[in-house]
Amino acid sequence: MSGDDRQNEEDRQAELAREHKERQAKRAAEQSAKARRNTFIGAAVAVVVVAGGIFAATTLVGNDGAGTASAQSTPSASASASASASAPTELPTTTPPKKATDVSCTYKRDDSVPHKYVGLPGKKPNMKLSTMTVSTNHGDIVIEVDPNATPCSVNSMAFLAKKGFYEGNKCHRLALPETSGLFLLQCGDPQAKADGKNPTDGQGNAGYVFRDEAVGAIPYTRGVVFLTQPLDAAGQNSSQFAISLSDENSQLEPQYSVLGMVKSGLEIIEKVAKDGVIVNPDDITGDGGSTAPKNPIIIKKVTLK
Repeated sequence: MSGDDRQNEEDRQAELAREHKERQAKRAAEQSAKARRNTFIGAAVAVVVVAGGIFAATTLVGNDGAGTASAQSTPSASASASASASAPTELPTTTPPKKATDVSCTYKRDDSVPHKYVGLPGKKPNMKLSTMTVSTNHGDIVIEVDPNATPCSVNSMAFLAKKGFYEGNKCHRLALPETSGLFLLQCGDPQAKADGKNPTDGQGNAGYVFRDEAVGAIPYTRGVVFLTQPLDAAGQNSSQFAISLSDENSQLEPQYSVLGMVKSGLEIIEKVAKDGVIVNPDDITGDGGSTAPKNPIIIKKVTLK
């Protein structure tokens, strides 16, 4: 590529980023006028220690209703003008361990978006799971999970992992501060091409949805892993998840279910981020698969134990 071509490409990237930030600011202003959704029903607030941090979680009660909000939008994390509250600085009493018989998960069939259906998870989660390993072509990302805090989210991930759902999946979105105002990696769309051309990247799911858990429990700071769903929707969790790479992501509206905390492997994503992203000219809103990593991150296997 000649010097002029590189300059033109850099100018184009800068213009796309500027236009995106203007749209993002407008969308954030519109969102700030709306009342925050709160579909999470619980009995008491407790705290669970996850990966050396404090994971504030709400004790689940009657956990057998699936949300009915529309799944028309792209399942993704988008910035908001509202900042999440800071994480607790003291360690309160932890939640007593739950028994599987105390929890019942409901998953609702959904084929309204591109999907890969491998069945529905069972209603009774394995409460002994503690670690989720995402093996990629660059190495392993190890995540500490807590089914006592988010049993149905962990149960869904364990089911999909056992079915081989994530094998070969390309992480479709690497959001960078200069292009999206966020720094995170998003994966789990089974139909994603991550090539900067596919207009439906970021819309796919596992053919079912389920309710939110631990929404707003902690800010989405560096290392936090959360499920993603359509903007301004609730109860539309499925196969997609995001890994936060910056404390600045605390600006995200607290509407996403917290899955866990990364124990090791963040440096893998950060290294890939240095290689840049592919901007999809047909999707520059930041709501979907608009910025796939130039150096692909491909999931080889997901394991929970």
